[in-house]
Amino acid sequence: MRKVEAEFLKDLNPAQREAVETIYGPLLVIAGAGSGKTRTLVCRLAYLVERGIPSEKILLLTFTRRAAREMIDRASSLLQRDVNKITGGTFHSLCNLMLRQYGSLIGYNSNFTLLDRGDSEDLLNLLKTSLGLSDRKKRFPKKDTLATIYSKSINQLRSVEEIVSSEYPQFLEYLPEIQRLFAEYVAYKREHQLMDYDDLLLNWLKILKEFPYVRKDVGARFQFIMVDEYQDTNTLQGEIIKYMAEDHQNVMVVGDDSQSIYGFRGANYRNIFEFPKLFPNTKIIKLEQNYRSTQPILDLANVIIANSKIKYTKTLFTLKKEGEKPVFLRPKDEAEASIFIADKILELREKGLKLSQMAVLFRSAFHSYELEIELTKRGIPFVKYGGLKLLESAHVKDVISFLKIILNPKDFLAWNRILLLMEGIGPRTAEKIINLLKEEPLSFSFPRILSLSASRKLKSFLDLYMQFRPYSERPSEILSRIWEYYEPLFQRIYYEDYNRRVKDIEGLFSLAERFETLDEFLSELLLEPIEITDYEKEDIDEAPLILSTIHSAKGLEWHTVFIISLIEGRFPSFHSLENEEELEEERRLFYVAVTRAREKLYLISPLMVYLPGEGKVFAKPSRFIKEIPPSLYREISINGKKSFISSFQEKSKEDTTYGSSPFKVGDLVRHPHFGEGEVLEVSGDKIKVNFVNKGPTLLHLKYTNLERL
Repeated sequence: MRKVEAEFLKDLNPAQREAVETIYGPLLVIAGAGSGKTRTLVCRLAYLVERGIPSEKILLLTFTRRAAREMIDRASSLLQRDVNKITGGTFHSLCNLMLRQYGSLIGYNSNFTLLDRGDSEDLLNLLKTSLGLSDRKKRFPKKDTLATIYSKSINQLRSVEEIVSSEYPQFLEYLPEIQRLFAEYVAYKREHQLMDYDDLLLNWLKILKEFPYVRKDVGARFQFIMVDEYQDTNTLQGEIIKYMAEDHQNVMVVGDDSQSIYGFRGANYRNIFEFPKLFPNTKIIKLEQNYRSTQPILDLANVIIANSKIKYTKTLFTLKKEGEKPVFLRPKDEAEASIFIADKILELREKGLKLSQMAVLFRSAFHSYELEIELTKRGIPFVKYGGLKLLESAHVKDVISFLKIILNPKDFLAWNRILLLMEGIGPRTAEKIINLLKEEPLSFSFPRILSLSASRKLKSFLDLYMQFRPYSERPSEILSRIWEYYEPLFQRIYYEDYNRRVKDIEGLFSLAERFETLDEFLSELLLEPIEITDYEKEDIDEAPLILSTIHSAKGLEWHTVFIISLIEGRFPSFHSLENEEELEEERRLFYVAVTRAREKLYLISPLMVYLPGEGKVFAKPSRFIKEIPPSLYREISINGKKSFISSFQEKSKEDTTYGSSPFKVGDLVRHPHFGEGEVLEVSGDKIKVNFVNKGPTLLHLKYTNLERL
C-alpha cells in the first residue's frame, strides 16, 4: 500500500474503512446521521484512483452538482493530484449528458431544449386553452396542479387515474380531459424537441431498456458507480442504476432510510430496501458512529426512529458521552415561545456563541411567523430558508426565454413569452407569428412577420436575433446584448421593484462568465436552480441566525437547535394523520430535525395556538414527543424557573397547612394524566378543572401534581 493511501485511511473507523476498501460488487452503506458519510465517499473516490482505476471510469451521483464537485476536489486534495476526470453530478445532469449523445435513438436532436417547472406549467396552460378546457363553469385543475399530477405519474410509475383518484378525487370527473391534455403535452414536446425534468429520467431509462448495446457502452464507460443519498432516489432513478451497473455490478449506494423525507417530490424510500433484491450479492455496511451530536441527543434520536415500522435497525453512538439533556417546554402560546427563543439566543450570544451556530427549525414555513416578528423587534438578524428559486422569478424567466430561442429556434413556448413582452403584441398576434415560424425559418419569414405588427420592438429584436451565433459566442457576450435590448422592457414591466430584481440579473451575468458555451450555461441553470434570499452579508455585522424548514436543513448542523410547533396537526401535519406512509415520513422528518443539533436541543410545544375563525385553542403535544421517555429530556417552564404550583407545594410542606389556593377561576393548568384544562371552581384545597380530554373533574390539591400554565 502506498504511503499517501495509508494516510487518508488511518483516520477512518472500522466500518468506514470497510466501506472504502470494498470496491468490487454491489455495496449498500447505511450511513446514520452525522456518521461521516461524505468523508467515506471522498476516501473511496481517492482509494479507487489510488488502486489504479482511471478516474474517467468513475461516476459519482449526488443530489446537487456542488456536492459532487466538492467531493471530487477533496479527493484530489487527499491524493495531491487532479482527479477531475471523474464524472460527478446529479441524476438529471447525467441523463442530460447521455441524451445529448444517445437521444437520436428515440428521435431527439442533440440541441433539444430543457423545460423547467415553470415552463412545463405554462405549456400545460397553453394546451389547456387550445383544447377548450379553460372555459368550464366548474373549475378545471390549475396549471401547477396539472404539472404535479403529471410529474408524480412519471416519477412514481403510477397511472394518471391512480394519482387523481387517490390525491385529487375532486377532479375525477375531468379525468378523460386530463389524460387527453397530457397526451397533447407529450406530443407537443416531442414535435418541438423539448424535454422537461421528468423526460430526462424517462427517456434515458427508455434507451437503457431498449438498447442493450448502450448498456454495454455505458457499463464500459462507467465501471465504478457511486450514489449518494440513495434513500431520496425515485423509482426511475433506482431503475437507471440497475441498468447502468448491469454488466459489472460495481455499484455503491449510500443513504439512511431514517432520513428519507422527500416523498412529496416522488422519492421512494423503499428503493434502499429493494437494492439488495436488484443486486442479490449486495454487501451491507452500517455507519453508526456519530461525529456530530452528544450522546444525550443521540439517545433521544434513537428512540424516535426505533418506533419506525420499516427500517434498517441501527443505533447511533458517539465518543462524546457528556452533554446536556434535550430541553422540552410548553409555553402558553407562540408569542411566549418566541420571547423564550429570542431571550435564549441573546443569552447564548453573550456567552460567545455566534448567531450562525444557532437554528430554529419548523415543519412548515408559516410556523415561524410569530418568531420572525419577535426577532425583528429585538434587532436579531436572521435568514429564512425555503423561499423562491431564482428561475421562478418572472424577470429571470424572461431572460432565459431569450437564450432558449437563440439555442433552439423551435422553442415556441419561449417565443410566446418573449413576444408578449413587447408593446403592441397580444396573444393573437403572437400566435400568428409563431405559426409563421413553424412553417419556415425566420430568415425566410422575416418580411411576413413584420407585416403582422407595427411594433418597433419586434423589428429591433428580429434584427438582433439574426446576428447571434450561439455556438461561437460566449454566453456572457450573448447575455450582454440581450440585456441591452431587454432592459427598457424590464424597467417598464417591473417598475415597482426594479432595483431589487436587477440584482438577480447581475447574478446571471456573474454565472454566465464561468461558461464557454450557451448550451452548458442553460443546462447548468435549468438543472440546478439557485435560491434567492433577502440576506446580504455586507448589510450586517455578523452572519445571521438561521430559520429553516426541516426539509431545507437536511445535511446541515448547528451547535444549538430549537424545534418549534411540536403539536398535533402541525408536526405531524394534519394531512399525514390518516396516511400511515406519510405519518412515517413525518417521524423521519422529526429525526432529521433532532440530529441537526450538536450540543443543545430545545423542543417547543405551545399549549395554545390561534386558528382562524376559532381564536386560541388548546394544542396537544406531538405524538412523537409522547413516545419519548421523560428520562431522556429535561422539562422546564419558561426561563427554567419552577412552576407556580411546585413552589406553592414546597411552601405548603413547610407550613403543613394550606392557606389560600394558588389557583383562580380561568387559570390554564396541566395534569400528568388528564392533560390540559381550565379552572372552573376553587374551594379551599379543592379545585374543579374542565380538562380537554376528560371534562369537568374535582381534584384535591394535596394529592395531585397539578401545574399552572
